[in-house]
Amino acid sequence: MSRIGKLPIVIPGGVKCNLSGQKIHIEGPRGKIERTINDGIQIKIENNAVILTRVDDTPKMKALHGLNRKLVANMVQGVTKGFSKKLIIVGTGFRANVSGKTLEMQIGYSHPVRHSIPQGIEIKVDKNVEIQVSGIDKQIVGDTAARIRNYYPPEPYKGKGIRYADEHVKRKAGKTVA
Repeated sequence: MSRIGKLPIVIPGGVKCNLSGQKIHIEGPRGKIERTINDGIQIKIENNAVILTRVDDTPKMKALHGLNRKLVANMVQGVTKGFSKKLIIVGTGFRANVSGKTLEMQIGYSHPVRHSIPQGIEIKVDKNVEIQVSGIDKQIVGDTAARIRNYYPPEPYKGKGIRYADEHVKRKAGKTVA
């Protein structure tokens, strides 16, 4: 990961970066986000770019160098473009809708499944079966999408359940009458 860590992160126009110790604060058109950088990684802002350097060359520091660089790059991308994940609900009678800060899904259980929407996440439902999870923090967007998918993961026989839009569900053959 050290090759990734050496790359500078260019700060686009309209984005402000501030440092206070090991904390970096990034503010852009979509919002603001902050993160604490691991000890042993030095961070500085020069010529409209964020540069991360490590104090030694141990394997752990090399890995943390690349990780922290990618986390800061994701923060910059999040406040400029944002992140999103698309989920699709497959099944007869399966549907979803958003009411306030709650996603309500009818997915084959005797009761509706309710999922509270975390702070900083926006969920849109199209055609009652397409769920769009978006926000500025890549980790929270992915975690929220994974939690929603976990209520009813796609099953291999009929393909019913909640899946990512780009996910391929490998189907199995059912029982045959001999």
